[in-house]
Amino acid sequence: MNTTPKVALVTGATQGLGLALVEGLAGRMAPQDTVYLTGRDVDRVTQAVDAMPGGGARVRGELLDVADPEAAGRLAARLKERHQGVDIVFNNAVMRVGPDDDPREIVDAYAEVNNFGTTRVLRAFAPLLRDDGRLIVVASSLGTLHHLAPVLHDRFDGPTSLDEVDEQVAAWRDAVRDGSARGGAWPGFVNIPSKIGQVAAVRALAHRRREPDLARGILLAAVCPGMMNTPTSGMWWDVSGAPSPAEAALALLDLALDPVDPDHYGRLVRDGQALPWSP
Repeated sequence: MNTTPKVALVTGATQGLGLALVEGLAGRMAPQDTVYLTGRDVDRVTQAVDAMPGGGARVRGELLDVADPEAAGRLAARLKERHQGVDIVFNNAVMRVGPDDDPREIVDAYAEVNNFGTTRVLRAFAPLLRDDGRLIVVASSLGTLHHLAPVLHDRFDGPTSLDEVDEQVAAWRDAVRDGSARGGAWPGFVNIPSKIGQVAAVRALAHRRREPDLARGILLAAVCPGMMNTPTSGMWWDVSGAPSPAEAALALLDLALDPVDPDHYGRLVRDGQALPWSP
């Protein structure tokens, strides 16, 4: 029996779904295990750790701003030194956008966190995964080619490396910034190409790691938590009947802690089912 203490990490974990994931992991993991609660603001990280209920795994705070090109790599190096590896990583950090935001003004910061932040976390932590590890990107059911004009499908269906995905995301970002996206086939809601880019990143990394990962019991996947009752979602939709972040986290925790379903590998999963990538 493997008695090595387990290590989990959640990005963007000072509120909402990220906070619920930390609490859920801590409650379902053992006292000798460690869950890292990360965020970009030291005071909010400290407050979130202090507010955690007792019992279960130890919760430890760490600063991580995924918009910093070097931050994920620095934290991964520290965890490698401390623990020699990691067992569960949830990439949940996100910059949210409201209905009144001008996409041209926010797209640089938005892509930096949501997309380049995702690929930074994948690059930094995938090499640290131990046997039976999980690396899960929190995305959305909007992250499939069903929501993109067919003329744009090859941009995200073709890449087989994270660098190639980053190139396509950068091209979309630039088109939004200079206004040319408005006159083309890109959807006006920036969340759609961004989420597709996240899932494409998972698919590209999975393309390179599938056989050895499955042989070691590792799961690399994207996950859709579904609509949640949060202030940000409430700016766009009526979420009064939607699940709370804690309720939405349950299916994600099952994905991280239950035995691997090989059909989930490299795919976008919602409520335990892999969603089709293309029409």
